Amino acid sequence: MPGLTAPSNYSQEPPRHPSLRINAKEPFNAEPPRSALISSYVTPVDFFYKRNHGPIPIVDDISRYSVFVRGLVECPKELFMADIRKLPKYEVTATLQCAGNRRTAMSKTKTVKGVGWDVSAIGNAVWGGAKLSDVLELVGVPNLTTTTSSGGKHVEFVSVDKCKEENGGPYKASIPLIQASNPEADVLLAYEMNGEALNRDHGYPLRVVVPGVIGARSVKWLESINIIAEECQGFFMQKDYKMFPPSVNWENIDWSSRRPQMDFPVQCVICSLEDVNVVKEQKITISGYAVSGGGRGIERVDISIDGGKTWVEASRYQKPGLPYIADDISCDKWAWVFFEARAEIPKNTEIVAKAVDTSANVQPESVEVIWNLRGINNTSWHRVQVRVGHSSL
Repeated sequence: MPGLTAPSNYSQEPPRHPSLRINAKEPFNAEPPRSALISSYVTPVDFFYKRNHGPIPIVDDISRYSVFVRGLVECPKELFMADIRKLPKYEVTATLQCAGNRRTAMSKTKTVKGVGWDVSAIGNAVWGGAKLSDVLELVGVPNLTTTTSSGGKHVEFVSVDKCKEENGGPYKASIPLIQASNPEADVLLAYEMNGEALNRDHGYPLRVVVPGVIGARSVKWLESINIIAEECQGFFMQKDYKMFPPSVNWENIDWSSRRPQMDFPVQCVICSLEDVNVVKEQKITISGYAVSGGGRGIERVDISIDGGKTWVEASRYQKPGLPYIADDISCDKWAWVFFEARAEIPKNTEIVAKAVDTSANVQPESVEVIWNLRGINNTSWHRVQVRVGHSSL
């Protein structure tokens, strides 16, 4: 498209931080060390996980770049960046998480297919841009519209990004029109991340951010926005990111039997410790992140220092010095919550964390009961092993 192009190879990739753990080079998929996640409530751009499906698009003329908003609407439009910037600007603090976060742990039960993410395919940012609901009003779609007069029920986002899963076609995904046209859902056409212009890895010059929903729906490098009658028929909506039971394998899978995943389930991870640790002192700090989809707050985080036999409640916070009250207007409803607990541990033990959201959803104890062939939504209790002593290294 004019102004924004998708390269045919990986020779023009942007620079990345050297401390990222690279899970795939082409396309580039990488995550930060888990300890980096809890160093800041707002994740620095360099340490925000990178999830890509092809070579990173290049802007060669920002003045020519535009997004088409069309389909089953009264007055389709071509919007340039200047048009989008004229709309009211909103800032939304929201956590994005790949549905494959913690896939490597699920794969230890039985091999799954997908990028081998550890626990850091997640990040929290302050996104700046125009609300999608305001953009839809420009094409004749009022707020809180379920169906347009010509039958549109979904909003499809199409990227410039080309990927092999679409046989060289563009990455695309959709969300329901009622969500897209709801100002309270805070869906953004974002052009800023943490107060600066988006960088190339994160969708420059324009991307969708759909808070509370798996990252696969927050399409980057937008080319068009289509109001359509049915869900997007793209690969990542119809042949991926669907939740199947443990009994389904690649021989008996029926993709049409499941709906595309949207909200992500409640999740928490210990970030102050690795999977296996040797510590010098028995009294340690246990800290990490907890988050739930759909704007649901975190009601509590439980910590066990004896493998899940007994539990204590961790403290929760978002911004330092401010109390976190789940679902309170003073808190960031779309963002993660940090937790912390101090505990005196046995000399050899398993530390476990689990979170409960405001709808009383709780993480499952075992990964086996939620195992699925694509390795998504591993929200089982997070476990780390700790031994008190001196490392032999």
